[in-house]
Amino acid sequence: MTRPRVEPNSVFLNIPYDKKFQPLYLAYIVGLTELGLTPKATLAIPGGVARLDRIFSLIQQCGYSVHDLSRVELDRTPPPTPRFNMPVELGLAIAWAKLNPNRHTWFVCESVNRRGQKSVSDLNGTDFNIHDGTPEGVMRELANAFVRRVDRATVPQMMRSYMKIKRVLPKIKSNAGSENVFTARMFSELITTAAAIRNKEKLL
Repeated sequence: MTRPRVEPNSVFLNIPYDKKFQPLYLAYIVGLTELGLTPKATLAIPGGVARLDRIFSLIQQCGYSVHDLSRVELDRTPPPTPRFNMPVELGLAIAWAKLNPNRHTWFVCESVNRRGQKSVSDLNGTDFNIHDGTPEGVMRELANAFVRRVDRATVPQMMRSYMKIKRVLPKIKSNAGSENVFTARMFSELITTAAAIRNKEKLL
């Protein structure tokens, strides 16, 4: 079986998709784009019986993956249930990186220090990137995770771009005909807008 071609600047983004997480969702998209990277996510993957295969294929195509495990509480929709998608996708990335260490690098983010080592004890010894649940914290930890990048955007630069995309978000929603930012169309529009903001800033 032919292995997927790796896109070295692509980042598989493994995060929860809900309204409460929206500020951090935007921060991840803007922060990665500011670092010259391209976010990829399951939002763009169609449903169906082969969804897990498609997720694994997407991970294989990306040179990096970022996994946010900060959403550990039970959701309010009966029956109360924790989110397991993020740990499952992290496990796929870890397995792929173990078998192909030169093709993939993964990072784990959390909002609370030392909680990740308790919720996923098999990761004891792993350095978590603790973002404190804030957009600025996400920017800081992305800059730390990708410190070897040639594109060394500063956290203030990232935050300026973040504030700009927040200001134009209503227009992006209107153009997409959706209030839900967690759709394939919105994900694509946000990446395009973040890239346009970055390119304009670099010309100044």
